[in-house]
Amino acid sequence: MKRKNVHIVGTGTIGEPLIGLFCNYRDQLGIDDVSFHKNTPLISDKSKVIDLIHRGARLAVDEKKIGSFKEMGMEPDFETEEAIKRSTVVVDCTPKGIGHNNKEKYYSKFSDSVNGFLAQGSENGFGKKYAHGINDKALMEGDQFIQIVSCNTHNLSCITDTLAVNNDPDNLKEGIFVCIRRATDISQASGFIPSPQVGTHGDRIYGSHHAKDAAGLFTTLDMDLNLFSSAMKVPSQYMHVVWFHLRVKEPTTITQVMDKFEKNPLVALTEKDMTSTVFSFGRDHGHFGRILNQTVVAVQSLNVRNNTEITGFCFTPQDGNSLLSSIAATEWLMYPRSYEDKIQCMSDFYFDWI
Repeated sequence: MKRKNVHIVGTGTIGEPLIGLFCNYRDQLGIDDVSFHKNTPLISDKSKVIDLIHRGARLAVDEKKIGSFKEMGMEPDFETEEAIKRSTVVVDCTPKGIGHNNKEKYYSKFSDSVNGFLAQGSENGFGKKYAHGINDKALMEGDQFIQIVSCNTHNLSCITDTLAVNNDPDNLKEGIFVCIRRATDISQASGFIPSPQVGTHGDRIYGSHHAKDAAGLFTTLDMDLNLFSSAMKVPSQYMHVVWFHLRVKEPTTITQVMDKFEKNPLVALTEKDMTSTVFSFGRDHGHFGRILNQTVVAVQSLNVRNNTEITGFCFTPQDGNSLLSSIAATEWLMYPRSYEDKIQCMSDFYFDWI
């Protein structure tokens, strides 16, 4: 049987924890080897590279940079193209635009030998949009390039699907969202802002990219949903917050809303009202701080108006939901008939209440 090798490109906000998850759950996920590509030899990154190697991952770098990595005490096992060529699945976790460049430069070249390639939320158009638990049945044989949608797109898609759609797109009249984004991740040393900053509406129909990407996600299920989103940043590093307002056709109650949330294992509920306290829970109980739920709903914020308007706030588990979908898509590309069973090893990090 051909070996199952997973290769992650990038060691940033998503790449670093994803490498760790694949290493820690390699046996349960049926993975023989985990490798990762690091672009730039930085002494400040040496500690995380060495730790990932100690956890079982193997380093790949550009051929012309091998000497620089070795001088800093980081020993590569593979050159860039060698690592891609030997892989079963490649997961690109690089900054915006680089995934498309890598597709053109590397991935298309090795599409005959690699089962599939994944990219993250910034790489619109890379491949079929995917979010685990939302459009799994849209994955078809031949889907070799897949885009994992952004963390906030996961969140609002999960809210929409759970409360309004659930296989009946006609039930949703309108979904409006405001994404209140943290300025930077705690791992980022620059880009912080001194005060709240409003965003722009890049699309006249959908507003910000979050609703547009969510609508694109649902089109893979032949659903045309009326969604609109706005976004802003606030001077915080602890999670995003999403405000949602759904108008539905079928009358509902708070009890029914709660029941739908409770039946979805990828929805966490909380009485906490601050991102810091939800983040702290993840730090203490998640996988190296990561909560893998699609959303964390603040139950005290829920309201039903006129029996058909559902409003509330929810927290986005930052990279957690994107990590889960990246793992699920990777497993689907290797084990299309049993991937759901294999990823159950992640369920320890799905929480009912936070």
